[in-house]
Amino acid sequence: MKSLVLNIIVLIALITVFSCNDSEKKIKADTTQTIAVRVSSVSSNADNPFLSASGKVQSENSANLSTRMMGHVQNIYVKVGDKVNKGQLLLSVNNADISAKLAQVSASITEANAAYKNAEKDYFRYKSLFNDNSASQKELDDITAHYNMAKARLEAANQMKNEVQAQFSYANIRAPFNGVISNKFINEGDMANPGMPLLEIESPSSFQVMAMVPETEISQIKKNTDVNVLIKSLSAILKGKVIEVSSSAKNTGGQYLVKIKLIESIENLRSGMFATVQFPTENTNEMKALLIPTSALVNKGELSGIYTVSQSNTAVLRWLRLGRTYGDKVEILSGLNADESYIESAEGKLFNGAKVTIQ
Repeated sequence: MKSLVLNIIVLIALITVFSCNDSEKKIKADTTQTIAVRVSSVSSNADNPFLSASGKVQSENSANLSTRMMGHVQNIYVKVGDKVNKGQLLLSVNNADISAKLAQVSASITEANAAYKNAEKDYFRYKSLFNDNSASQKELDDITAHYNMAKARLEAANQMKNEVQAQFSYANIRAPFNGVISNKFINEGDMANPGMPLLEIESPSSFQVMAMVPETEISQIKKNTDVNVLIKSLSAILKGKVIEVSSSAKNTGGQYLVKIKLIESIENLRSGMFATVQFPTENTNEMKALLIPTSALVNKGELSGIYTVSQSNTAVLRWLRLGRTYGDKVEILSGLNADESYIESAEGKLFNGAKVTIQ
């Protein structure tokens, strides 16, 4: 019985050893497996040179709404994303103080109006008496001065009423144009202060891009130039036109503001999205850039590289120094020369020394 058990143990050990040997052979076979790859040559923008600048999408018509008075927010009638019409009531601020002031002004108007009517009667009466030589010039002058003062007090009271009524419009915030509520900066019950943004409204029908261009390149940008605008988050390229080029970088840190009107739009385009603007330029050597697709890059931490094919048909990883991004391509500053080939895609996982075959 003991010999039978011993034989079984030996048999299991032999099976395990042979299984391990087979696995090692498979691993060795895998490491020597040839990977099919597709290669491309480094391209250049020499045939269609352009400058690239980053920017943000903005609505052409937008406004931050605020009030000129201090008070607690009583009601907010809209939510972010709501479509509103011009003149629609959006928010109201507590106007109890204004209501009390209006009541006082109304009482003042009533008093001033009564005084004016009495002064008016006295004026015309004394004027008639003066014409009949029954009143002196001094009496007429005194009554005339009294009449003019009563008239001025009434006009002042009416003007005060207009000012108080104008304050009611500050307490009721209305939409200045048709649009969409894009932001809300306050809640009901919060204290609103003069000039403090309460709501933001935008017109979603038309957009523009605000791009920043360095001083070394601003001379290449011309007004009314047709440009391409890349919206990476939407994988879209839109047509645009330069409508404004800033002449000063005093308050923008050496960057010049360039405004681009989007001639076309797409669904889901929103304010705040990042954009890359391509400005066409003259074909000069300074403007040429070596480009490769970003999908071919190998990223390891802060390093970026690309696989190339050696003379012995093996994959070689070369580290690169990258420049600007142009849509789905990136500029190569060093690490790869013009007209060199690189592996654009592979049918397996690449590593240094992997055998490859070019399709």
